[in-house]
Amino acid sequence: QCLNGPDFSERQRREAHLVVSLRETVRTCRGLLQFGLMASYHCTVKAGASSSASAHADYIERDGKYKTKDREDLEAVESGNMPEWAERSGDFWEASDQHERANAKGYREYEVALPREMTQEQRLDLVREFVRQELGDRHAYTFAIHNPRAALEGGEQPHAHIMFSERNRDGIERSREQYFKRYNAKNPDR
Repeated sequence: QCLNGPDFSERQRREAHLVVSLRETVRTCRGLLQFGLMASYHCTVKAGASSSASAHADYIERDGKYKTKDREDLEAVESGNMPEWAERSGDFWEASDQHERANAKGYREYEVALPREMTQEQRLDLVREFVRQELGDRHAYTFAIHNPRAALEGGEQPHAHIMFSERNRDGIERSREQYFKRYNAKNPDR
């Protein structure tokens, strides 16, 4: 409510909303832990360097050099809100590495533990709902759900990697070179 004044930018409003959303998530998860309904919880928010997006996308999608490893922990992969020129998510993240400013962040990522008590389908629905609520149609994203076995106890450790571009989609189609340039208010299509 107090963030609606002219002293706050749209970015500051979004960041404040994210903090409130994460606080609510933490409160909910603490409640689940208290009643024994959720075995573990973690949530991290990361910012990736402008030259590391495609490598990180390969890691979470178990593609590229990560495809050959004996990793059977991948439950789901999905991408959305990609520009027309990105035929696959890797095209988008490679273009980010090539064209994003050197001092910019190539991507942001939420890494969130998921309840092992949920089925694979329930976890996928939960992540899709989170993406819909937090990213909507404003940001290009890729997410993957991993479910490795715990080293000590052997149980499941489901978690989601949700990486997204901070670039806001405005409905104007741009080339891969133009997509990652700074916004031009006088000529938005440039």
